[in-house]
Amino acid sequence: MFEQMLLRGRFVPSEPPRRRGATSSEPEQNLLDVLAQVLGSVPWGKLGIGAVILFAAALLPWGASQLLGAMDRQFMHVEVQGALKGESRNSLERHAARWLGESFFTTDLADIKRSVEQRPWVESAAVRRAWPDGLVVEVREHKPLAYWNDTQLISRTGEVFSPPNREVAGQLPRLRGPEGRAREVIDMGRHMANTLDVHGIGFAGITLEERGAWTLTLANGIEVALGRDQVEQRFERFLTVYGEQLATRADQVERIDARYTNGVAVRWKPLAGASDNNS
Repeated sequence: MFEQMLLRGRFVPSEPPRRRGATSSEPEQNLLDVLAQVLGSVPWGKLGIGAVILFAAALLPWGASQLLGAMDRQFMHVEVQGALKGESRNSLERHAARWLGESFFTTDLADIKRSVEQRPWVESAAVRRAWPDGLVVEVREHKPLAYWNDTQLISRTGEVFSPPNREVAGQLPRLRGPEGRAREVIDMGRHMANTLDVHGIGFAGITLEERGAWTLTLANGIEVALGRDQVEQRFERFLTVYGEQLATRADQVERIDARYTNGVAVRWKPLAGASDNNS
């Protein structure tokens, strides 16, 4: 009985007082209000436009590839353009014909350009597509300046090239010299050719020997030895003697040696009846 009374008299804390008007759902309501404010501040219109743009950008490469695939054709014919002298137009067309049947859009034109420019006469090439199935190759040839060592040609830009049909270059000066010294020979030949032209003398070629000696060849076949020292002074001395004493007898002269300090030595042709006379 006493134990039952103790149990009944045990203190039980009462519930905390509630504020008037408050409910248990108030925190959830506040969270919903904040979420509504955040969502209300989002520019949904701009986001929608941006999403559309991103979607379209993602589809663009795929769509372009599908369109190009539907439009793609094969190269069916080749057209070669350019003024040709050393190259054959038919030969160039046959060379480029290896790309016939290739894709119009995906074929790398740089490969065709490099291949065409490997041909000896071709200085540069431009390659383009011609819708719907054409390939156009425009070629610019080397312009030959002179023959080089009898087996090659030198272009006007100083480039040595080796076409199999070099004779189509026609009548050109003949330059000779050691490998790698073509530019030096060109410069000397150009200088002497211009000077000879002023004096009314034709220029046929010039030779630079391994040891550095120069030999000039005139258009009438006369060879002029200038040596390797004081070449300019010897050349001027030759011009003086030739103009004053030898021009009128040029058909009798075979060789002139200008390596002397005072004057030149002349080798006459056999029919003239004399040889190695000094002037």
